[in-house]
Amino acid sequence: MQAEPKKSQAEQRAVAEPVSEPVSLVGEEYEVEVGPVAHGGHCIARTSEGQVLFVRHTLPGERVVARVTEGEEGARFLRADAVEILDPSKDRIEAPCPFAGPGRCGGCDWQHAKPGAQRRLKGEVVAEQLQRLAGLTPEEAGWDGTVMPAEGDKLPAGQVPSWRTRVQFAVDADGRAGLRRHRSHEIEPIDHCMIAAEGVSELGIERRDWPGMATVEAIAATGSQDRQVILTPRPGARLPIVELDRPVSVMRVGEKDGGVHRVHGRPFVRERADDRTYRVGSGGFWQVHPKAADTLVTAVMQGLLPRKGDMALDLYCGVGLFAGALADRVGDQGAVLGIESGKRAVEDARHNLAAFDRVRIEQGKVESVLPRTGIDEVDLIVLDPPRAGAGRKTVQHLSTLGARRIAYVACDPAALARDLGYFQDGGYRVRTLRVFDLFPMTHHVECVAILEPAGKGA
Repeated sequence: MQAEPKKSQAEQRAVAEPVSEPVSLVGEEYEVEVGPVAHGGHCIARTSEGQVLFVRHTLPGERVVARVTEGEEGARFLRADAVEILDPSKDRIEAPCPFAGPGRCGGCDWQHAKPGAQRRLKGEVVAEQLQRLAGLTPEEAGWDGTVMPAEGDKLPAGQVPSWRTRVQFAVDADGRAGLRRHRSHEIEPIDHCMIAAEGVSELGIERRDWPGMATVEAIAATGSQDRQVILTPRPGARLPIVELDRPVSVMRVGEKDGGVHRVHGRPFVRERADDRTYRVGSGGFWQVHPKAADTLVTAVMQGLLPRKGDMALDLYCGVGLFAGALADRVGDQGAVLGIESGKRAVEDARHNLAAFDRVRIEQGKVESVLPRTGIDEVDLIVLDPPRAGAGRKTVQHLSTLGARRIAYVACDPAALARDLGYFQDGGYRVRTLRVFDLFPMTHHVECVAILEPAGKGA
């Protein structure tokens, strides 16, 4: 019989000395002075031992009791909620929403802050990300530090804009609709979401039971009366009869393929922006704020200043919002190529832009499709990548195409800043940056950066 290999001393010690589990600090409370805001809807504080706390439900300069919600001894940081406010900020208000607060609904981050303070906090986050990840000051980015509210959203403290045209409700085991708690699968049952647009609220999703459903997504189109619900059943569950307070089309998420399938009504909603109607099918992407699409198109076109005859790219083009705006402006002698990975979005984009002979939409990932096109020169580029950003490889490729101007639309300031750094390496500089508060009460912002070759106007 072959002898077993002799264990090393380290292996022998590992067997003899069981590894101790890290000590959880969840539930521990610390009295702390709250420091600056950080990306993600929280502020930074430190325990008396110097451990970093990411604290929600607080504001810079406050003194609070912070209760740990995630983390263990020796961790790089802990997550916590401010459960007692000892010294409040002048920017603090009582949260208008009865479901906001520690351990409650995770849909909003700044219900406890005055609207103007929310925008200042968001501006501080954008400035910090620009400096840390791109080495840019606001002045170097052509930004005055302002975070602009959407039209109609500038309301007094205590009032909440009803802006969210798409809301995904989670459903608990009893069939009650609610929203998930922060970083949790637990569900907070609600009877009304204050930030939901009127078209969503009038459906009455929260006022009925949804037995067997995991989620119910409600969509209220902008510029049309189209309403849609998308149901995700629990495994093996049957769809309920959908009787809501307004006419809706109904879709369901398939249990096996994960696709979105029509149950009854139109399989799409009609959205309106830039004096054009866009078909958006199967719950596809469209800006959630009712003013967002027009706001962003205006900012992008003002920054690019398209000319007749320009050749333009619209990357991550979705259903063709920016491609349509570009096509209108570059005319019959110009051309637009859109690239989008989603199959249904590509079908919608081709339908939406069928009137333009010189618009082409290709399906696939930008980093794969763009090199295959053989395009080596363009006049203008628009990119509106997902939250993770475009990435170094794609930015390097775009920097070689000689674009006169590039518009980068971003919903994540960290990803934007990283990519702006890559563009700087590729010979582009930021000409202007505009920041819009298109997600009130949350930590999210939307940015539009306009870039041009670094030597131009320098």
